Amino acid sequence: MKMIVAIIQPAKLPDVKNALFAADVRKMTVTNVIGCGQQAGYTESYRGSVFEINLLKKVRIEIAVNDDFVKPTVDAIIKGARTGNIGDGKIFILDLPECIRIRTGEQGQDAIG
Repeated sequence: MKMIVAIIQPAKLPDVKNALFAADVRKMTVTNVIGCGQQAGYTESYRGSVFEINLLKKVRIEIAVNDDFVKPTVDAIIKGARTGNIGDGKIFILDLPECIRIRTGEQGQDAIG
């Protein structure tokens, strides 16, 4: 079992969701986050003062999958999120030692579904 965490541009969320649904991946958690990476941010002027904006709005998607769904999930995220520009995001794949479905008590691969 793996936990896939993707950080993407907010505007690309609908494209990523559509690509995931097409790959038969329908369970996910989505969170609005702020952060910075290679994109580094930008400067903005407000009432004559210059502000450096280095924490940018992003979307974090978390998806727990069984091992046979890792590649289709990653491929779908890339397909939906890629623009070819700096700031497209990152995907992290983590080992998931255990998963328990609260409603039924199922554990492991059965709990992920």
